[in-house]
Amino acid sequence: MNMQNIMMQAQKMQRDIQKKKDEIDKKLFTGKSELVEVVFNGKKEMVSIKIKNQNLDLSDIEVLEDMIVLATKDAITQIDQEFEEKIGNIAPGLGGLF
Repeated sequence: MNMQNIMMQAQKMQRDIQKKKDEIDKKLFTGKSELVEVVFNGKKEMVSIKIKNQNLDLSDIEVLEDMIVLATKDAITQIDQEFEEKIGNIAPGLGGLF
């Protein structure tokens, strides 16, 4: 294999990775917990948050905070899994770079 072929393959891989990353960036991921639903885009930016039960007492705020954390972790885990499924097979080990 000559150097020109290697460079062409590397450029193709780079384009493929960028295309998959762009697809993931546009996708929405919904994380859920008992009281909270959060939506993130593939860039791990929160798009929205919804409180499912509007009848909370002030004493429930601590529980609500925990539910927000759980829903957020759920959405981010989904993004990471999507990234690994789409890009991990093209370029193993690059998951932490994006």
